[in-house]
Amino acid sequence: MVHAERAALIEDLARLDDEQWEKPSLCEGWTVHDVVAHLVDTARTTRLGFVVGLARARFDFDRQNAVGVTRERGATPQATLERLRRVAPRRTTPPAPLDSRLVEEVVHGEDIRRPLGLTRSYPPEAVVRSLRLQTRTPASFGGAKELLTRVQLKATDADLTLGTGPEARGSTLSLLLAVSGRRVALGDLVGPGVAMLTTGG
Repeated sequence: MVHAERAALIEDLARLDDEQWEKPSLCEGWTVHDVVAHLVDTARTTRLGFVVGLARARFDFDRQNAVGVTRERGATPQATLERLRRVAPRRTTPPAPLDSRLVEEVVHGEDIRRPLGLTRSYPPEAVVRSLRLQTRTPASFGGAKELLTRVQLKATDADLTLGTGPEARGSTLSLLLAVSGRRVALGDLVGPGVAMLTTGG
């Protein structure tokens, strides 16, 4: 599933012009080009490499990510796209659950596609597994575990209900983006629990 998402994103990226590559993504402070460089970096990451890189960044995840973007961003969009093509078949992973690779591809895929007006029909299993992992992951690692003690997520396109508290309803993709800090997805959700997502609980 991870490889399929990488291939689909490469296909979309191949149709972009240089101006689109420099558009702001949903990741604050990052352009589309930066997000693609980040995906190259995470695809290359090994368990040992992650630990070494984090230590060099003085255990600052944001600094580690910024270093990776700088390292993997090519001189041109096409150079970065070629790097993504080369790493797409890799199976390496940092010391994290394997489904974290799905979270990377789906959420960052939307970080790129939504600002560009592109859409993808993601495999339901990939989105459900990503959402389940995000709701089991502590906020300190980019997840929403603590939030799920105060709000209930109910998918409208899958048999999935997570958490306790006021209900927020929407598609699994919109729920995934919302708990991953993408405020643009909040407008896709309904229910009293949306306010909890808006304020972070």
